[in-house]
Amino acid sequence: MTSWLLLAEAGAKEGGLFDLDATLPLMALQVVILTFILNSLFFRPVGKAVEDREGYIATSRAEAKQKLAQAERLEAELKEQLKEARQLSQKLILEAEQESDRLYREALAVATAESNASREQARREIDSQRTTALQQLSGDASQLATQIVDRLLSAS
Repeated sequence: MTSWLLLAEAGAKEGGLFDLDATLPLMALQVVILTFILNSLFFRPVGKAVEDREGYIATSRAEAKQKLAQAERLEAELKEQLKEARQLSQKLILEAEQESDRLYREALAVATAESNASREQARREIDSQRTTALQQLSGDASQLATQIVDRLLSAS
């Protein structure tokens, strides 16, 4: 390589717009060597890093799409479960309302029956007491009538 430099210095002419001497092939060789050095030292590792990063991004996007699909599927399942739970709770509320209405009617029927029985018992007791009172009054009236007759007869 040093011989090329010596040739380039020895044969250099001064003067023209473009000097075509040994400098041109030497510069071309330097550019090629520099290109190989830069390619092996910088561009390949950077290219590899860029490719690795692109691969990472691609796998991350694929995983994100899978997770999104899974999340949407879970959301749909949870919405369905929520819908079923609401229907079940509405059904349970309706059954509870019907049961409480049935129990209310039964309690009302029992209370009405007890009330009617108590009223009938009270009516029978009143009828019994009235009959007893009428019999007593009838006995007192006949006794009073006998006394009146006896006094009227003894006064005459």
